[in-house]
Amino acid sequence: MTALTTPFAPSSCAQAFAAIGTAVARIGRWLADAWRHRRDAVALAAFDDRMLADIGLTRCDLRDALSEPLWRDPTVVLAHRYCERRRVRRAVAAELVKRGSPPLVPGADTFSLPPRDPPARLTL
Repeated sequence: MTALTTPFAPSSCAQAFAAIGTAVARIGRWLADAWRHRRDAVALAAFDDRMLADIGLTRCDLRDALSEPLWRDPTVVLAHRYCERRRVRRAVAAELVKRGSPPLVPGADTFSLPPRDPPARLTL
């Protein structure tokens, strides 16, 4: 019996085909995900404005996301807009906390009436 002493090494052509196949599969998966996310964004467009506001989006956000080219993922735009609004809301809340909130119970000076001038007929 003869034994092979050299390990099997695939040819460079086989490696190239494998690399091309991997790249095509990756691009196909990426396009399929973008298409699925576009369908999900279209489903969001069926919501009314109140429901969109509940999840932190506006109708304009959906229009901008769906105006992207077909090969781009529209949910990236939606996520970016949501995170941007959330960052702004947190900054405003932090500023309000830093500045201090008004008291819940009004003070004694709240109910005092402003001084009035006496009527002209009572003056001498």
